[in-house]
Amino acid sequence: MYQRRDFYRHARYVHGWLSAFAFLILIFFALTGLFLNNPSWFEPAKDENTVTVTMSPELISKAKAQENPSTEILNFVRAKQPVVGRFQSSEVMDNEVMIRLESPAGSTDVWAMLDTGEIEVTTKPASTVSLINDLHRGKNSGTAWSWLIDISAIVILFLSIAGFILFLSIKSRLLTHLLLTATSLAVLILLIWTAV
Repeated sequence: MYQRRDFYRHARYVHGWLSAFAFLILIFFALTGLFLNNPSWFEPAKDENTVTVTMSPELISKAKAQENPSTEILNFVRAKQPVVGRFQSSEVMDNEVMIRLESPAGSTDVWAMLDTGEIEVTTKPASTVSLINDLHRGKNSGTAWSWLIDISAIVILFLSIAGFILFLSIKSRLLTHLLLTATSLAVLILLIWTAV
């Protein structure tokens, strides 16, 4: 008897401790899910912006001497022009260096011609919908945000299990709670079936 009481007491503690964090995360993901389901509520993405900058002869020589001068070129571009995103990829082909930056806030493509020293920088800001989408899915959002999503999922899972234990612990309403659970599960399965 005492063990069962202790079990339910611990379930209440876990549910209470995790609630503050989990409810904020649930609100965030519920709101972003709602926004993603209604993209017409937001304005379209801003137009992309393209500028050209020119490397100095010293930088051209230094870049040509390297197998992949992406870091050197990117540092130069960042000093001259605001860019959006974190480094995603780079490619070197026939005296041309292509660098791609991406983040939820948008993307930047850097195209450097080592023979002429010209660098074309195209920045494309994200629309509100794509920003929310990338944060909701964790796309291009970095390691810290990815960890937050994983931790949030685990916390919400524990919170839900603890809440479910408490929900089913009320003996006087057990039959009603089991019926509600079965009905909810049936509706969820039906909705998944119709969506697929």
